[in-house]
Amino acid sequence: MRFGGVLKLAAVVSVFLFAVFLAFQLLEINMDFNLGNIFARSAPFESGPTRPPRYKCGLSKPCPEGHFAFKMASGAASVVGPKICLEDNIVMSGVKNNVGRGINIALINGKTGELIKTDFFDMWAGDVNVLIKFLKTIEEGTVVMMATFDDSATKLNAEARKMIADLGSSSITTLGFRDNWIFVGGKGIKTKSPFEQHIKNNAETNKYEGWPEVLEMEGCIPARQE
Repeated sequence: MRFGGVLKLAAVVSVFLFAVFLAFQLLEINMDFNLGNIFARSAPFESGPTRPPRYKCGLSKPCPEGHFAFKMASGAASVVGPKICLEDNIVMSGVKNNVGRGINIALINGKTGELIKTDFFDMWAGDVNVLIKFLKTIEEGTVVMMATFDDSATKLNAEARKMIADLGSSSITTLGFRDNWIFVGGKGIKTKSPFEQHIKNNAETNKYEGWPEVLEMEGCIPARQE
């Protein structure tokens, strides 16, 4: 009996000590938690790294009042189509599935910046007369954005080139097989457009086999006032 009593007493003591241990553990955890909250509330606010401001279409700087922000890129070889962004809206791209081989064109209302129409014209296996008919429908004051993909010049003739030159292009007369070219002009423009880039297809300098590097351009198009 005495031996059994000793065992019972030992068990009770063990349970008591275990309970005390748990109590201290819980108390320590709770104190750490409370102290952590206190320090968190009292610590000065530390902001993360300041992000640079984002402008429409990802431009490096904002456009002035009364201008439309744009950014565009030509196609990459015969794999990735061109991309045109206007006022933070993608108007033409491979993702939108509205680009194709040849000359890709977006027509923009010169006063409001609203998209009028997009189309592309195959100048390798297509009919240049379809392009000419399209160009004849462009109304006065329309902003015209063009970007090439793959080949855009094989079927071009003198009439089509002159009509594009009348939109303000300086390079259309020398646009050749698989050249890359991007251009923003307008119907009724009085001078040559400042928004144009052209790179020749040259086997010695091409970035891709058979095609030159991608062209990119950004800027601010002044809205038509009258």
